[in-house]
Amino acid sequence: MRNRILATMLWCVSFCLFLGAAQVSAAEDSLADKKVVLQISDPNPFKQTLVLNVASNLVKHYGPDLVDVEIVAFGPGLRLLFADNANKGRIQGLAANNVKFSACSNTMKKMTKALGEKPKLNKNAKQVKAGVVRILDLTEQGYTLVKP
Repeated sequence: MRNRILATMLWCVSFCLFLGAAQVSAAEDSLADKKVVLQISDPNPFKQTLVLNVASNLVKHYGPDLVDVEIVAFGPGLRLLFADNANKGRIQGLAANNVKFSACSNTMKKMTKALGEKPKLNKNAKQVKAGVVRILDLTEQGYTLVKP
């Protein structure tokens, strides 16, 4: 009986250590000192430019290897990541400096229905299932949410 209790306790401790190591491993995938997720959910071109300016300023200040920046677009803000958006050159430049761009698939479905065709996304944008879920996942990984 005593051996069974000890074995169970040992298993529980090992499992807890494994879970802790897995969480540390996920948080340390990047060597960046700072992690920032920028939300864009506004169709206003001024706000779109502002979110790109913030990303650019973060990269300039910390350097592309010391800051992880991801711009998550959903709702009307998804238009920032359309292939024909006026900011496509800036997006290309930021992507070259390790800034990531995520496009909400839920919004894509709604916009496809409203527009009658699927909008073409910027080649630097990757689709995520849901923009808000992506933001929540990133904040759980230590990212700071900024909504310019």
